[in-house]
Amino acid sequence: MLIFLGAFAAVPLLLPWLVSRIGARAFYVAAVLPALAFAHAIVMAPAVFAGDIPFEEYRWIPALDVSLSMRMDVLGWLLTLVVTGVGALVMLYCRWYFRGKTHGVGQFSAVLLGFAGAMYGLVLTDDIVVLIMLWEATSVLSYLLIGYYHGRASSRRAALQALLVTTLGGLVMLIGVVLMVVQAGTSSLSAILADPPVGTVVDIAVLLLLVGALSKSAIFPFHFWLPGAMAAPTPVSAYLHAAAMVKAGIYLIARLAPGFAETPFWRPTLIALGVFTMLLGGFQALRERDLKRILAFGTVSQLGFLTVMLGYGTRDAALAGVALLLSHALFKSCLFLVVGVIDRQLNTRDIGQLSGLGRQAPVMATASFIAIFSMAGVIPTLGFVAKETALTALLHEAEAGAPWGLVALFGVVLGSALTAAYGIRFLWGAYWTKRDVETTEWPDPPIGFLSAPVLLAATTLTLGFLAPIVDHWLAPYADGLPEATAGVEAPEYPYHLALWHGLEPALFISLGTLALGAGIFWVVRKTQLHKRPRVLPFTANDAYNGSLRAIDHTSEWVTARFQRGSLPFYVGTIFVVLVVAEGTALIASSEWRAQLAAWQSPAQLISAPIMIAAGILAVRARKRYTGVALVSVTGLGMVVLFATSGAPDLALTQVLIETVTLVVFALVLRRLPARMGEQNESVAPIARAILGAGVGLTMALVAIVATGARQDLPVSLAWPPLAYEIGHGRNVVNVALVDLRGWDTMGELSVLVLAATGVASLVFITDRSDNLARRSGTARSRVGLGRRRPLIETDSGVRAQRVGESGAPRAWLISGSKVQPENRSILLEIIIRVLFHSIMIVSLYLLFAGHNLPGGGFAGGLVAGMGLVMRYIAGGRWELGAAAPTDAGRLLGAGMGIAVLCALVPMAFGFAPLQSFTFEGELPIIGHWEFVTSTIFDVGVYLVVIGLVLDVLRSLGAEVDRQSQHPEDAEMSAS
Repeated sequence: MLIFLGAFAAVPLLLPWLVSRIGARAFYVAAVLPALAFAHAIVMAPAVFAGDIPFEEYRWIPALDVSLSMRMDVLGWLLTLVVTGVGALVMLYCRWYFRGKTHGVGQFSAVLLGFAGAMYGLVLTDDIVVLIMLWEATSVLSYLLIGYYHGRASSRRAALQALLVTTLGGLVMLIGVVLMVVQAGTSSLSAILADPPVGTVVDIAVLLLLVGALSKSAIFPFHFWLPGAMAAPTPVSAYLHAAAMVKAGIYLIARLAPGFAETPFWRPTLIALGVFTMLLGGFQALRERDLKRILAFGTVSQLGFLTVMLGYGTRDAALAGVALLLSHALFKSCLFLVVGVIDRQLNTRDIGQLSGLGRQAPVMATASFIAIFSMAGVIPTLGFVAKETALTALLHEAEAGAPWGLVALFGVVLGSALTAAYGIRFLWGAYWTKRDVETTEWPDPPIGFLSAPVLLAATTLTLGFLAPIVDHWLAPYADGLPEATAGVEAPEYPYHLALWHGLEPALFISLGTLALGAGIFWVVRKTQLHKRPRVLPFTANDAYNGSLRAIDHTSEWVTARFQRGSLPFYVGTIFVVLVVAEGTALIASSEWRAQLAAWQSPAQLISAPIMIAAGILAVRARKRYTGVALVSVTGLGMVVLFATSGAPDLALTQVLIETVTLVVFALVLRRLPARMGEQNESVAPIARAILGAGVGLTMALVAIVATGARQDLPVSLAWPPLAYEIGHGRNVVNVALVDLRGWDTMGELSVLVLAATGVASLVFITDRSDNLARRSGTARSRVGLGRRRPLIETDSGVRAQRVGESGAPRAWLISGSKVQPENRSILLEIIIRVLFHSIMIVSLYLLFAGHNLPGGGFAGGLVAGMGLVMRYIAGGRWELGAAAPTDAGRLLGAGMGIAVLCALVPMAFGFAPLQSFTFEGELPIIGHWEFVTSTIFDVGVYLVVIGLVLDVLRSLGAEVDRQSQHPEDAEMSAS
């Protein structure tokens, strides 16, 4: 089972390529995997029925006791057959449905097969945490499938609606899962149901789980998303909305019923909502003219029926419920596929435009009649067997005086009559010859196109005759529930599935529902119900749209009030929250303890006053650059504090960060007025001063209290030995970053990549590609056999001259001549030319020495970035293009890719992500050598940092220069 789950994750990745090569015939390949999983479930059947439950487990997250565990009991086995069997037939059907189409089919096939895999795992997993993960995966994949026609606004709206409703239910369900796992002490579903926990918290958890189930299975008030999802291609409707996705919620109800059916609100909630949904869906189906929407509202009605039976919580009702589940998957998938054939052949599903198809398409019509008979409960189909069992179970409960039994019986009888009515309406609309409609010309479809619906119809008919065998399959699940509800005497003999139970009351009730349904259909035709206004002035879909509009209006109001585009307002809001939150915590504390010392090092006596003075002067500064420089003084003071406190790595990183930050500020300040308040004066200076003093006082108090808050020895004392034992390095900081806390560093790398992308997106007008050489005429080089011959180009690109030839002077910098004479510094150019390569070598030294000495990928990357900064300062944007001839995005992507591979590669060999390995040996001259694989991760850090600095330089530096010198280019790009 785990192998199949892995295959369902891997095979879809190949389908887009396969579709590009052989077209829609790739669906034949896609059908193989669910067909094999179906065959495997058939092979496992004897063990499942014998009680020898197949179980496989892979310890996934041991720290949280979460496992990829697969358990195939009777209920899981049944849903596996539905998911894989119908899935394989739908894949074969897609080969004909998408014949002649290629656009988007590759992605569709991959997502559809991936969805089948998610459902396969969902119905078999024994871990409730993994179940919620797969639950949300089906929501996301269904969003992609429903929105297949993404060029249509209706498809996009329907996909988003389905995603929002089912995901909201899934989030509520997630809370229930957390509460259940905490209360039960395990995430194993079988363990939870074997010994169900009790208590108020458990009741709340069960209620939250039911919210998720009801939203997934389109039960009122969440029913409205399912008819909207008919915007999807018909194979999606046949699979997701008949056999798979909507069955997920029904499956969860069936799974939880043996353990929690006696929860106080369980039966009232499920029966009331199920009955109402059954009646609402059946009534609305009678108002529709689109064949697909008739089936959609019919599906809503049938899901209500399933909720009533599987939620009732007795043995006979459960037996009827699982039989209904199987029959519904067969007949509703068949009907959806038939509608797909009609739509594909005629480009219409409107019953007002169809006439005479029954005579022209007898095979398809026969399959449809069998499926409708099963849906309405006509002998000898499986639907009849399930319906008679349901009526018998509810009739027994009602006769015994169970109040909810009477409600359920009345609702199911009336709902069954509506089912018969809209079933007749479907057959009449699709196949009857109508007097006032011209006979529709029917082009015969390929026989393969009809094979799937015909096989499904034949199966539901065959299983009706094999009802005793079906009873043998399904009874073990039903036997796990009580024979009757509390206070009701159990029947003398357990009920069983059979095609003929004699002239029992349920048979006559069933016949009565058929007759009543025929009468309802006649009344609907005479009264033209579809043309009459709706009963209520609003629907659930209107409520959904109104909720979205209210959210939009609220967000607009909040945004207008708080997102004003004022940086001081944003910072002030953050500081107010900080002072209020921290101040409240400080005041509420019953005891303050502090362990203060005047100083720990004499250097603090020098650096601290300078930092304080710089901070005060920065507040008073009137020029922007002066303020930035003074702020940097406080940062450099921190360098002294780090260096004298035994943290050389932090000191090195701090001085590099301060330098790069100063350069970035300088680049930004070029586009701002030199003096603060030159265009916009500061407002509320007194309030700002009070807030600033409050922030300073709050942080001072926090620091004082923190000195006496420690009660145990710091964990950092154990880090030096851990760094050497685990990471084989003596630089604790670097080993922590690339090994002990590698996941944190991975997140920080992601933030750096996002920051670089954000900076570039704010500056570049048309695109983000690094094309400084093309835009600016950057100096380029040609490498000959034996010597390097640079070229210098003018801005216009008219002339090119080889430096060093024809008597031309050789420039110290390749692009030095591009800088205006008044901005050139020959001395600076010479120094940069001499130092640049040395700086890059030093950066590489810091990279590879950082495991045992001060340095590392972050510090090395910053040093290399400083080299690029120097090249830019000396030669401008042309020199930056020559110094870094690659795109910053490539460096960022390569660095992030290396880091991700360092996490994935160990997993491929069964180790933990980011697991490091050490290789060592002896060499004749070098002697003993060691190499730790975490160094590769550090290389990724190194590249990301260089990419960030390069992106900032080319965005805030080179691109701003170009727009300043060629404003007409910026205007043309913007237009």
